[in-house]
Amino acid sequence: MLVHGNRAEQLRDVLVAWLRSNPLDPLENECLLVHSNGIAQWLRLALAETETGYGVAAALEFLLPSRFMWQAYRAVLGDAFVPADSPLDKEPLTWRLMRLLPGLADQPGYEPLQRFLSDDEGTRKRYQLAGRLADLFDQYQVYRADWLQAWSQGHAVLPDAAGDAQPLDAESLWQAGLWRALLDDLGSSDAPQGRAAIHEAFMARARSLPDGERPVGLPRRVLVFGISSMPRQTLEALAALARWVQILMCVNNPCAHYWADIQGGRDVLRARFRRQQRRPGLPQIPDEATLHQQTQPLLASWGRQGRDFIRLLDDFDDPGPRVRSGQALAALHHRIDSFEALPGATLLEQIQDDIRDLRPLTETRERWPEVDPLGDASVRFHVAHSAQREVEILHDQLLAGFAADPSLQPRDVIVMVPDIEAYAPHVQAVFGLHDSQDWRHIPFALADRGQRHADPLVIVLEQLLSLPRLRLGLEEVLEWLDVPALRNRFGIDAEDLPLLQRWARESNVRWGLDAQQRAGFGLGQAPSAAHRYTWAFGLERMLLGYAVGPDAGPWRDIAPYDEPGGLQAVALGSLAHLVERIGHYWELLREPAPPDAWVARFQALLNDFFSPVADEDAHTLLRFRECLQDWLQVCEQTGLVEALPLSIVAEHCLGLLDQQGLSQRFFAGAVTFATLMPMRAVPFRRVCLLGLQDGAFPRTRVPADFDLMASHPRAGDRSRREDDRYLFLEALLSARDQFYVSWVGRDIHDNAEQAPSVLVSQLMEHLDGGWRCRTGGAVSQALTCVHPLQPFSRRYFEAGTASGPQALFTYAAEWRDRQAPAVSGVTELEPRPSESSLDLAVLTRFLRHPVKAFLQQRLRVRFEMDASLTDESEPYSLDGLQEWKIRQTLLDGVQRSPGAMGAADVSAVLDQDLDRLQRQGDLLEGPLGDRAIRRLREVLEEPLAGFSQACADWPQVVDQALRVESCLPLAPGEPELVFADTLSGWRRNSTGDWGRIRLVASDLVDQKGHYRLTPMLGAWLEHVCAHAHGRPVTTMLISPKGRVTWAAADPPGKGQTWQSLWSDLWSAWRLGLCSALPVEAHAASLWLRTGEPSGPEDKGWAPIRDAYETRLSDDLYLRRCYPDFESLVAGGSFFEWARTLYGSLSAAVSGAPGGKR
Repeated sequence: MLVHGNRAEQLRDVLVAWLRSNPLDPLENECLLVHSNGIAQWLRLALAETETGYGVAAALEFLLPSRFMWQAYRAVLGDAFVPADSPLDKEPLTWRLMRLLPGLADQPGYEPLQRFLSDDEGTRKRYQLAGRLADLFDQYQVYRADWLQAWSQGHAVLPDAAGDAQPLDAESLWQAGLWRALLDDLGSSDAPQGRAAIHEAFMARARSLPDGERPVGLPRRVLVFGISSMPRQTLEALAALARWVQILMCVNNPCAHYWADIQGGRDVLRARFRRQQRRPGLPQIPDEATLHQQTQPLLASWGRQGRDFIRLLDDFDDPGPRVRSGQALAALHHRIDSFEALPGATLLEQIQDDIRDLRPLTETRERWPEVDPLGDASVRFHVAHSAQREVEILHDQLLAGFAADPSLQPRDVIVMVPDIEAYAPHVQAVFGLHDSQDWRHIPFALADRGQRHADPLVIVLEQLLSLPRLRLGLEEVLEWLDVPALRNRFGIDAEDLPLLQRWARESNVRWGLDAQQRAGFGLGQAPSAAHRYTWAFGLERMLLGYAVGPDAGPWRDIAPYDEPGGLQAVALGSLAHLVERIGHYWELLREPAPPDAWVARFQALLNDFFSPVADEDAHTLLRFRECLQDWLQVCEQTGLVEALPLSIVAEHCLGLLDQQGLSQRFFAGAVTFATLMPMRAVPFRRVCLLGLQDGAFPRTRVPADFDLMASHPRAGDRSRREDDRYLFLEALLSARDQFYVSWVGRDIHDNAEQAPSVLVSQLMEHLDGGWRCRTGGAVSQALTCVHPLQPFSRRYFEAGTASGPQALFTYAAEWRDRQAPAVSGVTELEPRPSESSLDLAVLTRFLRHPVKAFLQQRLRVRFEMDASLTDESEPYSLDGLQEWKIRQTLLDGVQRSPGAMGAADVSAVLDQDLDRLQRQGDLLEGPLGDRAIRRLREVLEEPLAGFSQACADWPQVVDQALRVESCLPLAPGEPELVFADTLSGWRRNSTGDWGRIRLVASDLVDQKGHYRLTPMLGAWLEHVCAHAHGRPVTTMLISPKGRVTWAAADPPGKGQTWQSLWSDLWSAWRLGLCSALPVEAHAASLWLRTGEPSGPEDKGWAPIRDAYETRLSDDLYLRRCYPDFESLVAGGSFFEWARTLYGSLSAAVSGAPGGKR
């Protein structure tokens, strides 16, 4: 029984009525054939509806047509005649071809294969060719059974649909020979080989069986729903089964009239019967020259796939049974032709009704009123600059829709894109931004995603199965520990991850397992050089540091890393175990192996690396084990025992995980994001299509050069582009309230216009040709909104923006707040007491950057992007920051050394520290490392000589540090703050005076010979602190370029004491936590040095402004509070704060020995 209808809801009602009136036995399952999980899930929910459905959705068995047909073949022909799985299905055919191709390629007639398979290192080309050929022969079995029949009989011909045969060309003769070779490889048997031969045997057996009792294994009833394309072979089999099985086929037919006229091949599609009649007014024999003027343009352009299918169904739609079926449905108050005329209240309904009635544009223009874009929101077009913006725009549009219509629920919306993997990160970023407590939260679900792209466990598994080709970088391996199942196997807690990351980074692990693994990349390094910066190198340092403690020296050229200790070493042991297992499988997986050995290796790898803690992970691992066993069984059936490389086996077995049947969750009570797939015409109130730019949709699939179906097409053949055209038509017809289309229509770099998909252009042209706009202009333009590049564009927040479809709005209140003027940097907050004692580091950070200190310490605002976990490149050349760190490390090592430290002593300490840095991996070994060391020695020569001289002047080293503590003076009524710190590095001279020598890696003098205050701030504060706490000290500050000495004397300011200076600095710090002080260290230093100019008319003003503008270019903190120099100096506070914070230091440097250079 064939039931046609243009609305899925009406077809569902027919199905429900038939089930109610013809129930099966209580324990008997209903068999339903569908082509997608979307249709299956929708039908389940529809049948479970109390009012419109069956009230319950149980005992339902959903099958793909191909799987059901194979079961039917076995039921009619017998299990002994038809195996459980076809040996010529795509997967077994792939591995059978893998075994046969090497032997066949050397035989005469297979020269094209021989040319392709030459130079096939790793057999990857053979695997790819086998897969393409298996897919091609699978298509031949369904759509070209007559070809295969002729080839199996030894005829190298291509029969056409009319039965005429033409010979195969010379370049394609190998296909016929290959098919015969496959049949010969299956062995001689009375049973037919291949789906095509089995189908012929099935049809012959079905014709010979008497009417009456149905064969065992066939269901009593089969329901076919939501299928818009089906090969003739399947329809023939269903027609044959109708003798014993009640078959109800609900066909989603967009048009109520006959619409199967095509320009070519009409004789091929001429059937015995015609279900529908021509539309009144159309001639029985249409004029091909004027046919396009007499039919519906969208149906003619997009409906080829459905048109061929409907016409093919007519071959099996006998009028006699149709009349009887119609009478039976009429008794149930339903029609066998269930077409519903739409009222046309909206533009969307008008388009759908035009398609139903096969209405040409001339009648469309006469029938429908003008379109009101302000009142009719049923069709909308949105133009964006990127996929991210498309999803952001959609989120705002859906929020507006939910607000305007309380009955609209997230489950009533489906969003489809050409490639869900490309859009999934954007969907998660936008729709996952707001938690469930936020009113802007929209629940969403991502369908059609493969586990290889979405499941972290599978992603790590894929990387483990690719070990021989991985670099095994630091970040790569540590990211694996984010998977709970892997952590659980090695006993690593989530709290240990930051610790392990720090240890690995500081022990100089960069990439590579060990020297042997690195050698595989052909770098030509010596074993000792290749060993450095590997996991083995870092673990040796960590384990040695744990064993010998922090004070031990190198052992066998290994410099210990002394951080691991105590109970933390348990995590280190787990990390070492992980690396050891990685090394074991890196070695094991490198060697090719037969299938049974590969399965054993993969099973062992799963056991060694994963211990699931969640049910989902356990299910995933179980599925992969099942995939391994299924693949091994296929290899045994096909006789494949040769050794295969890892890349082929891992790719195939992981691909099996992504194969999705009809059990995948599709509807989840949320907005569903899915891939644009054929036969997914599920009705939704809102259907949204994203990513429909030119070139992205319709999608193209270039056929193989040897695809004979592409060069000899027939009506009814599947085509990716035709599938997409019909899919777009189905999407348009399945929308009930709104059809939403979006595409990337503007270039993100220069805003140049980019064309939409040809299907979108056709729809827009159709609207312009068939409707008039009430507001004037083209209808398509009135329904299109072109959005700005950024979600925070001022156009979204300006008053008086366009209304209707062109209206710009956003629900991102955060961006609205950003459009307000920036908060003044001098806006004060209430004082906040410190939560702990204070030290010199707090005050030093404040003086170096007061604005940054306010935003970070008080507001907890950080503008820096989080850096990558580590730099995995080796230190072949040192950048400025790296060189500065090494300089300071070397200077600190010299400074901590006891004794007078003459030139020889300093040189010995330097040599020792340089050797240690090389062993640690901070410096390279070999010529590049020697070059870096020479550079460091040259730079540090002057400060080290100055240090030796200073040590001679202050020979006595005092080991005892000075502990300083005091209460900081604050405003009345505020809680008391305690300062506490320790000052070390004390020396005394022959007269008993106190002194301190500080070595700094930064130059104290710039290229113009002027002093720089910022490198001195830390030493200056220590100098002030010592005096303020009663210990006069002479501080010597030595750098690679410049040195300064501050004597134990009164502070440089007039009438100022060290205690008052100390108090003033902390008072400034307190005020600096209440507001962003209008001062910047570099500009203040230049202002003080140039004589304190008071305005633009003074000579030194321009350099100060230029210096500040230069700082603004890479300082987000200054740009946020003081975006230009004028805002910084407005009000005059800059001058006062410059004197308060840096005036004493500037005066001390100007008057100190060595202060001018």
